[in-house]
Amino acid sequence: MPVLEKDGAQIWRRHTLREKLVRWFGWLLGLLVFAICWQIISQSTTWFFVWDAPRIANDIWTRATPPRWEYITQLGRPIWDTLNIATLGTIIALFLAVPVAFLAARNTTPSALFIRPVALLIIVSTRSINSLIWALLLIAIIGPGVFAGVIAIAIRSIGFCAKLLYEAIEEIDHAQVEAITATGASRWQVMAYGIVPQIMPAFAGVAVFRWDINIRESTVLGLVGAGGIGLQLSSSLNVLAWPQVSLILLVILAAVVLSEWVSAKVRGAII
Repeated sequence: MPVLEKDGAQIWRRHTLREKLVRWFGWLLGLLVFAICWQIISQSTTWFFVWDAPRIANDIWTRATPPRWEYITQLGRPIWDTLNIATLGTIIALFLAVPVAFLAARNTTPSALFIRPVALLIIVSTRSINSLIWALLLIAIIGPGVFAGVIAIAIRSIGFCAKLLYEAIEEIDHAQVEAITATGASRWQVMAYGIVPQIMPAFAGVAVFRWDINIRESTVLGLVGAGGIGLQLSSSLNVLAWPQVSLILLVILAAVVLSEWVSAKVRGAII
């Protein structure tokens, strides 16, 4: 910014003295916070295990290779359960997220004062709790198994899908809605012919994207007893069967890569 000197000449300076002091104070404050946090972490860290980590990692690697390939015959059902958990959970979430999204959008909610805050509360509450925590709660309520995993994935996905959908609803072209309204169409007809066609590409993209995410999340739900291939991973880890662990990780990697490829192809076709 230009600064006037005593002789009236202008000298260009990037920041004034006050701005420089404020910036330096901010950097010093950040370094102080980092030093305090590092000291707290250091006090609760056993550094012997940290320095010994490369040796332990190398030992596990030698035990885990080569993978136990014959064990793959026992992974067909678990990986199928994992795919079912992700797929069914996504479908249930979409069915529940669509009405929540319409209730949360400013231009479609019946009441911005009462109903919209409730819908937003549902979106925030379901998004703020991780699927593993939902799975732990549901296992305590309905017992372990695939069903608990499906419901956990569904609840976790409602807020994600509803948030993206209600933002898409609020960003629609209102000229089309006004044109259909001018014909004397009812509220439901306006929604069916003026709003839904505009958000269908966003809906399809959100559905595929969330399914891709749920594939990753469902692979670890078995660690807490919610079924799927994570249950096999937990069992193998408990008995230190490292060759089985490495094979399970490879299968999980293959499933995630496949889901990523499928979602990319579908999104490319939509866009």
